[in-house]
Amino acid sequence: MSDLIERSARDIAESVRSKKLKASEVAEAFCQRVQALDSKLHALLAFDADAVIAEAKKIDESGATGRLAGVPIVAKDNLQVLGHKLTCGSKILGDYTSPYDATAIARLRAEGALIIGKSNMDEFAMGSSCEYSAFGPTFNPWDLERVPGGSSGGSAAAVAASFAPISLGSDTGGSIRQPAAFTGTVGFKPTYGRVSRYGLVAFGSSLDQIGPFARSIGDAALVTEIMGGCDPNDATSLPDASPKLVDALGTGSLKGKKFGLIRSHLGKGCEEGVREAVLKTCKQVEQAGGEIIDIEMPNTAYSVQVYYILATSEASSNLARFDGVRYGARESEDGLLNMYMQSRGKGFGKEVKRRIMLGTYALSAGYQDAYYKRALKVRNLIADEFAATFEKVDYIIGPTTPDTAFKLGANMTDPLAMYLCDIYTISANLSGVPALSLPAGVDNLGLPIGVQLQARHGADADLIGIAHEMEKLIGFDAKPALA
Repeated sequence: MSDLIERSARDIAESVRSKKLKASEVAEAFCQRVQALDSKLHALLAFDADAVIAEAKKIDESGATGRLAGVPIVAKDNLQVLGHKLTCGSKILGDYTSPYDATAIARLRAEGALIIGKSNMDEFAMGSSCEYSAFGPTFNPWDLERVPGGSSGGSAAAVAASFAPISLGSDTGGSIRQPAAFTGTVGFKPTYGRVSRYGLVAFGSSLDQIGPFARSIGDAALVTEIMGGCDPNDATSLPDASPKLVDALGTGSLKGKKFGLIRSHLGKGCEEGVREAVLKTCKQVEQAGGEIIDIEMPNTAYSVQVYYILATSEASSNLARFDGVRYGARESEDGLLNMYMQSRGKGFGKEVKRRIMLGTYALSAGYQDAYYKRALKVRNLIADEFAATFEKVDYIIGPTTPDTAFKLGANMTDPLAMYLCDIYTISANLSGVPALSLPAGVDNLGLPIGVQLQARHGADADLIGIAHEMEKLIGFDAKPALA
């Protein structure tokens, strides 16, 4: 069964549909993998092997005809999964149990997918290292002394360690793409609104997007296609049907395509190994007939500043509901105000408190115009800049992160250093465009490096098609130390 855990989601589903494999056999293989290794990684917050295998047997009994028949999937612990606990990596949710499935989860289950566990994450998706979880950090399968990235670090580590061929994350400022780069996996953030956010606990409602981690572009395409499409439960979901992402595989061609490269992103602050991997990938693109064009996008230089005003403002509003009254942990104190203060004070971690305070300040009387409304205007300029750039080039290529996975604790005392981990990824969330991270090599320490590709708004299928071609071109086949 050791080879089974290395098979793609599409291959597993085909084998289960054709009766060459049972969903229960698949479940047992992956459960054994989790049981053997998660004590070292701490990628999962919730996992019950007996319940997983029992659910897999139900899939066998039902006939298993779906496009994801018997495919194990790990869900980030800010997604509602019926009957499972949901913590968002925070103490404040206590023993909260999901009363329904998120739309993304429901659509995957309808195609035969098997949710095998909930993954660890930075508390309420606020972090870039998976060290801000109230339940302890997740460790990188490539080097257990290093972080897997965040906030979806548990999901990224789970795929890298072969706990499942697919996992789900949420990306507000890079929380899928940055951990994908740190763990040598594919991470895809679709166009904003492509995948319904119904059932995703909100961090920044105008920025959040659900997407997959996978070992290949093909698996990422299949899962995103199934999750995508209009949802009446989410007013921000796009009105059109999900694009045929699987059909886009094998249709992309680099010949004649124009790739914009922001050369300054390879300058100061970018590690040498990352720079070399990006330039090598660009050379491969040119050899395959693509054209690398130097571009300038000066407004994106303000992305981090804009993001940490808008995202914290939305977080301040969204997290106001966690007050100890309706659900979650409640500290019993005399008087309503004391109950609020104690419940939130003890329930939230340091980073969440920091962002709530920043957002509340930015929204406060006398400062809203100076900070929040001004940030909205700059966001519009960034979106306009993306639109104008895509009139000149077909795709934007560059590093996903300025460095490879850093050591645990390295940035915990310097919030700004942690925030700058997402310096290349944030602008895609501000503009809503689709973006993905593709593994493109390793540095001199053997740590994986990600290359980021971005496409125009709504061009998810084009992005998948071209990334599939680049995946074949790069031929990344390195394995983590824990493999």
